[in-house]
Amino acid sequence: MQSPDVISVEKLKEFMNEAFDKVGVPVDDRKIIVDVLIASDLRGIESHGIGRLKMYIDRIRDGILNPVSQFEVLRDYPGTALIDGHDGMGHVISYKAMQLAIDKARKTGVSAVAVRNSSHFGIAGYYPLMAVKEDMAGYAFTNARPSISPTFGRDPMMGTNPIAFAVPTDEETPFCLDMATSISQRGKIEVAEREGKNLPQGWAIDKQGQFVTDPSLLLQLFAKKGASLLPLGGAGEDLAGYKGYGLAMMVEILSSIFSGGPFGWGLTGFDEKGKKIPHSLGHFFIAINVSFFMDLEEFKKSCGDLMRSMRNSGRLDPEQRIYTAGEKEVENVPRIRKEGVPLNETLVENMQQLKQELAMEISLPF
Repeated sequence: MQSPDVISVEKLKEFMNEAFDKVGVPVDDRKIIVDVLIASDLRGIESHGIGRLKMYIDRIRDGILNPVSQFEVLRDYPGTALIDGHDGMGHVISYKAMQLAIDKARKTGVSAVAVRNSSHFGIAGYYPLMAVKEDMAGYAFTNARPSISPTFGRDPMMGTNPIAFAVPTDEETPFCLDMATSISQRGKIEVAEREGKNLPQGWAIDKQGQFVTDPSLLLQLFAKKGASLLPLGGAGEDLAGYKGYGLAMMVEILSSIFSGGPFGWGLTGFDEKGKKIPHSLGHFFIAINVSFFMDLEEFKKSCGDLMRSMRNSGRLDPEQRIYTAGEKEVENVPRIRKEGVPLNETLVENMQQLKQELAMEISLPF
């Protein structure tokens, strides 16, 4: 019998499916959304799996997220496309946009698809890994509600604006970089709050430039525009914080400007009177057909050789293992499939609350 703070992957899928069904998400869309969320939990990324479910359900019930996702192609060329998601489920819109990029790259070698009027799409790494399954390389970018301040700034002006890139290798583990352009991201702060843990110094600042380490206080300050996450590199220029700032700007340009969507404070999810409105996020996806550049197997072996050279290089501490991007996550999958997805007290309460409010029939192990 499982511990009450763990739930099996299959039971979690069943719970998510029923929850989305109760709020009107069509069955084919549910399959995509649940797969993206489960992929996050399986990979050990606790901030973007079951931990996000209540947020999506609440947004649907608040009327700012359309449970039935539309996918309107506004511009369509051999190697590019522009999509309007009409404030639907970001996972569904992004899955279809990445698939469109992959289909185009089969003919053009490289393709790009921009999306506007979408919503939170889960882990960014899911979408380039779709390309890897088709023996291609992939990129995914997305903007988000403002939380990062520019170098020497005090106001949150851009989202955590993640970058994800993945390529196939000759190993079971593809190279998959999935990173925010801030030192950390809002999801990890929410996880820390649920677990009652303080944040490291240097992640975020208040309006006076002082570090904020209390996650509950930080989330309250975010709501009042009173705090900011710091870009990669941290405050000022000494540790190259301007590089993270520049990367966040790059993602904003790809996600907002190329798509013709809003940016910065246009993504807050509130109007001028404080009323909740759709977040209208933008995304940008790229697929690269490896076979247009070189022999696929040669490419895979070269990528594998590169990864192995990094792992086998000299270690500062012989007991400390060197990883390549995506390796830890792949190793988490079989363990979590066997042991189940860990849940903290807050997540258990959230699931019980949803079960009651949605009149769900599923039985839970707690």
